[in-house]
Amino acid sequence: MPDVIFNGPEGRLEGRYQHSKRPNAPIALMLHPHPQYGGTMNNKVVYTLFHAFVRQGFSVLRFNFRGVGRSQGVFDRGEGELSDAAAALDWLQTYNENAEGCWIAGFSFGAWIGMQLLMRRPEISGFISVAPPANMHDFSFLAPCPSSGLILQGDKDEVVPEPSVKKLVDKLSSQRGIAIDYRVVSGAGHFFQDEMEELSGHVDDYLAKALAADKSKTATG
Repeated sequence: MPDVIFNGPEGRLEGRYQHSKRPNAPIALMLHPHPQYGGTMNNKVVYTLFHAFVRQGFSVLRFNFRGVGRSQGVFDRGEGELSDAAAALDWLQTYNENAEGCWIAGFSFGAWIGMQLLMRRPEISGFISVAPPANMHDFSFLAPCPSSGLILQGDKDEVVPEPSVKKLVDKLSSQRGIAIDYRVVSGAGHFFQDEMEELSGHVDDYLAKALAADKSKTATG
């Protein structure tokens, strides 16, 4: 899994990239939790998401936001981090010009950034959000949410209470033309310490079904 360095808005950004062997493989970008609370691209949830997408044949990039690891710059309250994510997606697209699809996945703070990027980049066709911090950040910008996706949440989350995420899911699910698959992992806290395998299984299952549905659409279209 090669280390990569690419240009971001405030200097170099550090990432890890896995290129798919499949021609025109879809691409996916992984976003890590809050930099001020120890979040990095090596977070276990992000690592698990990364490898789930690799298993499904995607070309996948995870990277450190500004000021984390070898990434240059300083924390910028989410605004700069959104710009970093856009630069990372640009880099990913440069190396995969004919990608069949584009996905985004994020955990906690990274899920919030990912959903904002989803609104700005119409080419993103699917998303996975793990423990989106609906109790801390306003998600009303998802009006309407432009694509279907999977939201995963632990029912014992001590940072993001499950009812706050359920409220967000209900709001998104009332919109036309998209489907939100909401899965609650029993017994899981915010970091899914003992439920990583279950988390991985849900992601594998969702991606396999989504890719199969895309293929059948293409075949009939």
